[in-house]
Amino acid sequence: MSRALHEVANGSLFGVALNYQGLLQQHLASFHEAPYRQPPVKPVLFIKTPNTRNEHARPVTYPSAVDRLQPGPALGVVIGKDASRVSVENALAHVAGYTIVNEFSLPEDSYYRPAVKAKCRDGFCAIGPQLVPAAQVGNPDALGIRLWVNGELRQQNTTANCVRGVGRLIAEISEFMTLHAGDVLITGTPEGRVDVLPGDRVTVEIDGLGQLTNPIVAEQGLAP
Repeated sequence: MSRALHEVANGSLFGVALNYQGLLQQHLASFHEAPYRQPPVKPVLFIKTPNTRNEHARPVTYPSAVDRLQPGPALGVVIGKDASRVSVENALAHVAGYTIVNEFSLPEDSYYRPAVKAKCRDGFCAIGPQLVPAAQVGNPDALGIRLWVNGELRQQNTTANCVRGVGRLIAEISEFMTLHAGDVLITGTPEGRVDVLPGDRVTVEIDGLGQLTNPIVAEQGLAP
């Protein structure tokens, strides 16, 4: 993580689940069953705790005693000034810039109640390599996003397929809580998450934002 990004994106990390149309469609049937009865009508949020922060080129640990680990390519929105009950029209004025996030997780059973043990392991939120100022990103809701594993393209989508764009997300979240300068909004990972293993090299690429790369290492291979 560059020093500039580290200084600007130093707040809370808020993730948004089910924010891609394809992913939402895959789970619609289950949302009509107990105990949910209907699909979510507001953004489904989760927290990536401070211990999950990681950087470009730094290793991500494959925990011992788990069967699967999945990277999650996502657009990161860095808040530049406090946002409280802002309108959709004014929401983007509160954005300092954009970056790449790889939101690692163990496979999830519930999107209504994302599991802390699945999403909040040490180093499970890689951010970087840089902050691109908002003025240099024409339309954050029309960016191609790609995941490469060992040089092989494994996942691709576009933020145009998000259920809620950046402005709407900021407006709806700021209805009930203030987003502070330095907070990072992880706008969602697309459907088709893949499994990775120790020894893999994982790269997330977003149009205009560059590439974020992390090697996967086995837990027992780390120095104490």
